[in-house]
Amino acid sequence: MNWTDERVEKLKKLWSEGLSASQIAAQLGGVSRNAVIGKVHRLSLPGRAKAGGTTVAAARPKRATSAPRAPNYAARAVTRTPRTAGATALKEEVAVDLAVEPDIELDANIVVPMSRRLELTQLTERTCKWPIGDPLKEEFHFCGNDSPESSPYCSYHARLAYQPSAERRRIR
Repeated sequence: MNWTDERVEKLKKLWSEGLSASQIAAQLGGVSRNAVIGKVHRLSLPGRAKAGGTTVAAARPKRATSAPRAPNYAARAVTRTPRTAGATALKEEVAVDLAVEPDIELDANIVVPMSRRLELTQLTERTCKWPIGDPLKEEFHFCGNDSPESSPYCSYHARLAYQPSAERRRIR
């Protein structure tokens, strides 16, 4: 199917009226919804009009460049990632949070249990599934101590995993 000047003008008119790509394809005939979307992008048409008088693109909130910062992320680095749009490569700046070890005060009364050093295939419903070490290294293992029926972790690791919200706020 060829995009004649007449069909392009009709596409522009229907798009500005707020019709969807599927509705425009049905009215034009002989063209798919995806072909309409592609032509709209190639023509750089603005977002469709909505009933409230704003365009769809204007009504959408702007997307943040990074996720909300977690309390243990302090440093920030900006990387440039190539991104393709059609046949054109675009550069996009993305903010990346770098992990920083949090300062944790250890209580002198805490006893860290000895790990049973189980592999993934050795875990059961009643063993602690707390990972220890780097999964890409040979010495990686799981805690493996007995865990209560209601938790995947032993009592020690459950205290680490499930901190009360007041404790989390205090650390920030």
